Amino acid sequence: MTKPKVLISGASVAGPALAYFLHRDGYDVTVVERAPLVRDSGYAVDFRDAAFDVLAEMGVLDEIRGHETKMRGTALLDDSGTETGQLPAEVFAGELEVPKYELTRILHEVTADDVDYVFGDSITALTQHESGVAVEFERGSTADFDLVFGADGVHSNVRRLAFGPRTDALRHLGMSGAGFSTANYLGLDHQGLLRPGQGTAIYLFSAGDPDRLTVSLSFATASPELDRRSRAEQEQAARAAFAGQSWEVPRLLDAMTAAEDFYFASSCQVHLDRWSHGRVALVGDAGYCAAPTSGMGTSQALIGARTLARQLAATRGDHETAFAAYETELRPYVAANQKKGHQAAAMFGGTTE
Repeated sequence: MTKPKVLISGASVAGPALAYFLHRDGYDVTVVERAPLVRDSGYAVDFRDAAFDVLAEMGVLDEIRGHETKMRGTALLDDSGTETGQLPAEVFAGELEVPKYELTRILHEVTADDVDYVFGDSITALTQHESGVAVEFERGSTADFDLVFGADGVHSNVRRLAFGPRTDALRHLGMSGAGFSTANYLGLDHQGLLRPGQGTAIYLFSAGDPDRLTVSLSFATASPELDRRSRAEQEQAARAAFAGQSWEVPRLLDAMTAAEDFYFASSCQVHLDRWSHGRVALVGDAGYCAAPTSGMGTSQALIGARTLARQLAATRGDHETAFAAYETELRPYVAANQKKGHQAAAMFGGTTE
């Protein structure tokens, strides 16, 4: 019997997790990823609630625990850098925190022998027909799949192609931020520093590599427009937001320009009235991003992937019934996480309006 063929766009967290469960359930799985290799960057990620059950079911929980950052908490600072309080480790680190590059590496390794990974390519067109989806790729190839899944993040290419532009799907939380690493000149040891301000926030921490300091410079913005601008424009916006501030700000802004791992993103949520269209479905941030401020993005991606795969298995591949059941089961969980993300945005310079 021929295995049903599925395509997953995105090789970060939701994509490989979904690939694992679908392969286990008898699917022929291909994962396409725009990046040339498995991504080796990103902030630390944390796990909460039923995400541990997903990792255990995949057989990777013990290995992931071996990379725990072991954060000890975060000091709250005023404008001058004087400590005013302490936040417990679980506020940012959840029940378990690991560097994101370790998680993506492990998820790739556990699926690499069974899943066809195609790096350095992207989907350019999706045409649904009675028995499947015709897919065109950036490199010029074409192929037919029974089902296609978008696990390609908040600015999902699959969502755009299958659902249309849907600019109303993105809800900006009023903040953007630059992230990078620099030398750990403050000598932080598995600790964080958070200096909230009027429309800005600085979060610094060191975990894993004792010589590196991870920096997040967040500031209020009216839209996610800066995400599509050049690095120079993004840096300029960050400098304007933090202009005139003292403490370590001038040194951090200089370190931003020198950083080789500069990253910029606006904090957005994804709200859709449905997560599937025909034979195409969305999972993780592509369908229902709760924003980094929720602290639930990674857990939600893992739980969403397993829920989607379980519903497909329960319906023996009846995708219409499975996709509907997937949404019914997961929406209350997503709604609660999105509420958390919205409420926490103010701490990092965003808005709760």
